[in-house]
Amino acid sequence: MTTTATWLELSIAVDQEAGEEVAALFARYGYQGGVVVEPSWLSTEEGDAGGTDHLYDLDSTRPVTVRTYLPADGQAAEIQQHLATALWHLGQMRPVGQLQTRTLVEEDWAHNWKQYYQVQRIGQRIVIVPSWLEYTPQPADLILKLDPGMAFGTGLHPTTRLCLRLLEQHVLPGQQILDLGTGSGILAIAAAKLNEVKVEAFDLDAIAVAVASENVVLNQVADQVQVVQGGLETNQKYDLVVANIIASVLINLAPALAQVLNPGGTLLSSGIILARETEVTLALAAAGLEYHERHQEGEWVALVHSKLG
Repeated sequence: MTTTATWLELSIAVDQEAGEEVAALFARYGYQGGVVVEPSWLSTEEGDAGGTDHLYDLDSTRPVTVRTYLPADGQAAEIQQHLATALWHLGQMRPVGQLQTRTLVEEDWAHNWKQYYQVQRIGQRIVIVPSWLEYTPQPADLILKLDPGMAFGTGLHPTTRLCLRLLEQHVLPGQQILDLGTGSGILAIAAAKLNEVKVEAFDLDAIAVAVASENVVLNQVADQVQVVQGGLETNQKYDLVVANIIASVLINLAPALAQVLNPGGTLLSSGIILARETEVTLALAAAGLEYHERHQEGEWVALVHSKLG
């Protein structure tokens, strides 16, 4: 007789600025680092002759819900206590809701996190479709099918959305492109589909590399996108670099980012919280990159720089 495994789903509602911090906390304790960040959705509709498709946009004024999952074993109570203590301390500085728990059987847990993802349009042409959902494309749509896994983004985070919009403007035929910190591979796949380009997608995390590689195959761009586990290699040169990471890493890597760009090449940098924008801008300028423009969504900023020819 087999015993059905049970799992605990832990969830908490927090303001959007605290979402990243809580997600990082949950990743420390959740099974295999798995975290789901569920945004607040605004539903839109797109009608055509065959019916109506529902797409979704973010409501940046409402909290997000962060979820993780634990095996319901002898360690679960201790882990919950660690999380509750850390969340209490965070709650002294930011609005944090109550930690909620519920029990799931194996089959429910395996698919439960998928319900928090929706079809989403970003920019003019890009439509992100989770691999388990159906969507009828409009004539100009560029479809990105994505199986994010529990721990990686689906284009929902503002920094990813900013980068996708910028890629629509800056990817040109024949470019050699680097996606630094690829995660789910969404930016590399978008670049490959936007034009006939070659993309190298780097990530330090082995799980991210596995997920990105699967998504590259799913989107039929394996002949254009090479996924590599590792960091920035300064002996390579690129026409366009997209770096959706965090401010401190961008600051540290600024000289190397300038070095890998071809003359006239473009850097799209994101993952920058508003409070650290000036530091990043100064570091990139000190590395010899020329500032062109900035884009902002909520508390997050993306910057466009180039390397003088």
